Amino acid sequence: MSDLASRHASLDAADLEWLHLLVGDWQVVSDLAFADLVLWLPTSDGDFIAIAQCRPSTGATVHYDDVVGSRPPDGQRPQLRRSLTEVRAQRSREPRWFGSYAVREEAVPVVHDGRAIAVIARQTNLGGARTPSRLELNYVEAADDLMGMIARGHFPAVNAPTGPRRGAPRVGDGLIRLNSEGEVLYASPNALSCFHRLGAIGDLVGRSLVEVTTDVIDEPMAFDESMPLVLMGRAPWRTDLELHGVALSLRAVPLTEDGQRLGAVVLCRDVSELRRRERELMTKDATIREIHHRVKNNLQTVAALLRLQSRRMSSPEARDALAEAMRRVATIALVHETLSQTLDEIVPFDDLVGRSLRLAADVASAGGQVRTVVHGTFGLVPAEDATALALVLTELVTNAVEHGLSSQGGGTVDVTAERDGSELTITVADDGVGIPVGAGAGTGLGTQIVQTLVTNELRGTIAWEPREGGGTQVVLHIVLRNPGRDAATSGESGGW
Repeated sequence: MSDLASRHASLDAADLEWLHLLVGDWQVVSDLAFADLVLWLPTSDGDFIAIAQCRPSTGATVHYDDVVGSRPPDGQRPQLRRSLTEVRAQRSREPRWFGSYAVREEAVPVVHDGRAIAVIARQTNLGGARTPSRLELNYVEAADDLMGMIARGHFPAVNAPTGPRRGAPRVGDGLIRLNSEGEVLYASPNALSCFHRLGAIGDLVGRSLVEVTTDVIDEPMAFDESMPLVLMGRAPWRTDLELHGVALSLRAVPLTEDGQRLGAVVLCRDVSELRRRERELMTKDATIREIHHRVKNNLQTVAALLRLQSRRMSSPEARDALAEAMRRVATIALVHETLSQTLDEIVPFDDLVGRSLRLAADVASAGGQVRTVVHGTFGLVPAEDATALALVLTELVTNAVEHGLSSQGGGTVDVTAERDGSELTITVADDGVGIPVGAGAGTGLGTQIVQTLVTNELRGTIAWEPREGGGTQVVLHIVLRNPGRDAATSGESGGW
């Protein structure tokens, strides 16, 4: 829509934002009117171009093919021009035929700051024309009021939030028409059922919706402060009402004319099952985070026991072995600590790797001046791969410090990450003594752990080689799980 507007017209930012607001909230108008809506923007060459369209979910559509990006037919242009220049709605006297069915057309100017900046074509399929029901008459009357507000620049409402919670009510879910005093003029059967589930008895017509709701409240409870304004139709807001195990999502659309309130349309939807599922998911998420938190605590306890045990060892080799085991357990605990603080089974690995590598380098250097520098970004890593990858990097940095830098009293370990979707290439390089050409990996326990994790857990490859300019570099290439998603910015676990 923005691209079409920039190529074919010269709208300022405020006008374009107004059109975006309109398109973001015009489905309710289309459903109430049983009509297709097409937004025609006047172009720089004096013509029009369709930049958005909306099909009704309550009736038959007119346009089975998209018309966005097309020009209007010759017979429609005069109507669009009159609506734009005269700044008032233009309705065709005779329907226009689209193949085998007739279409009633109306052109309504879109007004912003007192200026007509575009035109909406309201097109109703008359192929199934019959005597309208009371529900349909109320729908169309509400649609006429909203189209009039569009022509006066009073719809959409700038301060009408869509709401952060799912379950926004639609026209077919339940509709209530209110007068200016908040009394019910009409309630659709679905809307009546919603309030009957709350405990309201009898018909709603002629009664104040606020009083109906107040009468069914028989227990002290907290309510959203915006609820009375929504129930009276005075503010274009959304709210939820939960009572007696029933949850209703309510949205008010005030109707005005020349600054005077005509009434309002209140849409309602029974979202009891949706809210119940949301609570179940929240409980499950909290349980999973608590499990990660407890695993982290248990692993820290194991690390503390290993530390106490190492102090009682007289053999330096035994103390070093227990220290290495303690470090590995601490690395796994760090992964679970990170998972306990997130909603998804995804680890922001850049935060974790900085902490774990600094800890590994400090422990392995034993007082030497060792610096770890991380280049690039790891992104988000699935929990299935995070533990193995953290252990591998910790082992590689530890080996670089102990075997490459220890003899010269310190140095630098560079860790470079290159991410392309689910593919991750990591280089761990040090400026130490280096290894002979063709020597490859060593035979120590740390090297064996690394090779096993890379091959079996991460399904990747790893190679040791001399670094240009001195030192050693290890190149690791892996493909993270969930390759169908861009895990650099998002991802999810395949299951625990």
